[in-house]
Amino acid sequence: MLEAESTGDGESRSVFMRSICLAAYICPSFCRNYFPTWAFDHIKYLNGGSEVHLVLDKYTGTGFQSKGSYLFGHFSMHIKMVPGDSAGTVTAFYLSSQNSEHDEIDFEFLGNRTGQPYILQTNVFTGGRGNREQRINLWFDPSKDYHSYSVLWNMYQIVFFVDDVPIRVFKNSKDIGVKFPFNQPMKIYSSLWNADDWATRGGLEKTNWANAPFVASYRGFHVDGCEASVNAKFCETQGKRWWDQKEFRDLDAKQYKRLKWVRQRFTIYNYCTDRVRFPVPPPECRRDRDI
Repeated sequence: MLEAESTGDGESRSVFMRSICLAAYICPSFCRNYFPTWAFDHIKYLNGGSEVHLVLDKYTGTGFQSKGSYLFGHFSMHIKMVPGDSAGTVTAFYLSSQNSEHDEIDFEFLGNRTGQPYILQTNVFTGGRGNREQRINLWFDPSKDYHSYSVLWNMYQIVFFVDDVPIRVFKNSKDIGVKFPFNQPMKIYSSLWNADDWATRGGLEKTNWANAPFVASYRGFHVDGCEASVNAKFCETQGKRWWDQKEFRDLDAKQYKRLKWVRQRFTIYNYCTDRVRFPVPPPECRRDRDI
């Protein structure tokens, strides 16, 4: 998206640069680590940039990305989802590298009709391959208040958290032939867009544009990672950061108990148990305690 906005004619480039400069002026908090990637007029900055609103209407959504690239770390945002009838909309928070065989760590929040629960879909791409979808119903209404969504990523595991509750683990299983993100720095992205061709009940429920504009709200932009150039293959502080210490190489007993609670009560889809798609469970599933 950034390339499309910034590589047009001279006028487009000028508009792009003016937008970046204006954003840096009115939102110093947010803009220390992030910048908008498209539809700049659909991002609203509040309280000096400590709070940001993404706006979706029938013309466009919008999004932002980190200035830096990171190779391992702990990343989180506090997000309040689109309220009311949000069917067809997707709010995303993810990390991704920038090449054809990319790595990616995804939170995607799938909107729904009023009164129906939001669905949180997670996925992990390694070497350009995904197809590791898991879906849960959240145990609260994520549009009523801000909640924390975070990723812990080190050489040993990737953990997805919702308000410090682990909802998914993806262990480093290179020893059994499963690729793991370890040498491609990733940028942080977030966006709000229309995906009514698939997001709600497989595309059966369409976005009701009479309810537009749709707004997702953000604050608490936490970044604690090993910043690296896009071409870096290792983290210079490997083994020295808090998220890289021994106690973060696996979940503890209390965390595994909470993960089990999520899986038993709120999981509605897990690729590891889908025998139509995977007659033989993928090799990482047993190590990740998904089966």
